[in-house]
Amino acid sequence: MKARVTWFDSILTVIIVLISLTVLLPFLYIIAVSFSPPGDSLAGNFYIWPSHWTLDAYSYLFHAQTFLKSIQNSVIITVLGTCINLLVSITLSYALSKKIMPGRRAMLLFIFFTMIFHGGMIPSYLVVKSLGLLDTYWAIILPAASSAFNVLVIRSFFQSLPESLDEAARIDGAGEFRILFSVVIPLSKPIIATFTLFFMVQYWNEFFSAVIYLNDTNSWPIQPLLRQMVAISASNISADAALDAQLAVNLGPNVQNAAILLAMLPIVAVYPFLQKYFAKGAMLGSIKE
Repeated sequence: MKARVTWFDSILTVIIVLISLTVLLPFLYIIAVSFSPPGDSLAGNFYIWPSHWTLDAYSYLFHAQTFLKSIQNSVIITVLGTCINLLVSITLSYALSKKIMPGRRAMLLFIFFTMIFHGGMIPSYLVVKSLGLLDTYWAIILPAASSAFNVLVIRSFFQSLPESLDEAARIDGAGEFRILFSVVIPLSKPIIATFTLFFMVQYWNEFFSAVIYLNDTNSWPIQPLLRQMVAISASNISADAALDAQLAVNLGPNVQNAAILLAMLPIVAVYPFLQKYFAKGAMLGSIKE
């Protein structure tokens, strides 16, 4: 049967297209500016298609030590943080999903309590300082090593798995670690892929913690440096300690927009590999509690 298209469907399609354009056009403009000479973008000679194409901005950024160092810092923080976050969240969630675990209810109550009450920025800073983590990557990674929401969602997913699988593995002589890594994790790819993406985005976009805990700008990840490049005008940027002299002198709209695109590229490149699990994993953890 031929599908019937109503006026409502047509109007809805037009609205969706308009909304999509409002999201897409700024990205196209950023791409166009990054591939154009600085004079063209300042003169406003184009909007989404450069009048002259050039790779000068990208070539310059790949030779700027400050920018490359910040990318390196972000990669280290993201890889370490994601691995630690997955390890802590999965193991804790698995333990809390087992009814035989002693003190399970008390620990769940304690974890839920942290979702409602938080010490705040100053106590968190004092704890990080007392542990000697200032000016290290661990100041960003360890305080965010897990969260109550993530643990509760992953725990809910583990509880939705059939208990008969655990019982069969125990009959074969498997211990808890063997059951977790050989039975539970292979069946949990959707939820693990979903939270892997969440953790990667969280650490890659880390800005506030880096500014608070990292006094040495050489240890900054990409987001604080990107903020300095975009927010500070070329007239006074040379006085900013976060940017080297060469980067400050040559900073223009094409370099700024090229830096924005390069900062987005790693997450955009990883997303297609996790996308097939994303929609399924985002919903599975909320089915059973």
